[in-house]
Amino acid sequence: MNREPTGAVLREAWVARASRALLAASLALLVVPAAHAQTRVGYIDSARIWIEFKTAQEAQQRFERQVQGWRDEAAEKEKLVTDLRKEVHDQSPVLSALKRQEQESALQRAIGDYEGFVQEVWGANGRATQENTRATEEIVSIVRRVVEKIAGQRGLDLVLDANSGFIIYADKSLDMTNEVLAELNANATGGAN
Repeated sequence: MNREPTGAVLREAWVARASRALLAASLALLVVPAAHAQTRVGYIDSARIWIEFKTAQEAQQRFERQVQGWRDEAAEKEKLVTDLRKEVHDQSPVLSALKRQEQESALQRAIGDYEGFVQEVWGANGRATQENTRATEEIVSIVRRVVEKIAGQRGLDLVLDANSGFIIYADKSLDMTNEVLAELNANATGGAN
């Protein structure tokens, strides 16, 4: 009966969603003035940022704790259904029609409660999806601000994401990932994101 995704699936979805969001943010920087004879390009590795950025790690851990709470609650509801089902099966032959009907109604309510909860949390636009989206957008916003700041300091016209597959060749000196991580983690430690 358990229909929620595993932690690995959620983690992959988190990184994939974050990578897509960073790609979209990076593509917004593609508008380079025609007057520039030489375009300065930098790149980041968003997968590495999602793995090494402390605030992203903390957000992922918070999300995983929420998911575990939802799993625990779903397991309790599923256990209630299992217990009621067993009770109806075991006691049905000896109960009056009225009592049997009451137990079957209680079982149907428990099944509806469980299935409704699973859909509410893990459905297409469920609480898990909404929370994942909210947390991802928050992190992407922080990363984007730092990328834009460092790109400005370096005089870059374009920043690409190496994780998205859009870079075929890039000079390693253009990789801003260490600087972005250092500033993100310094800001996270300092309490100001």
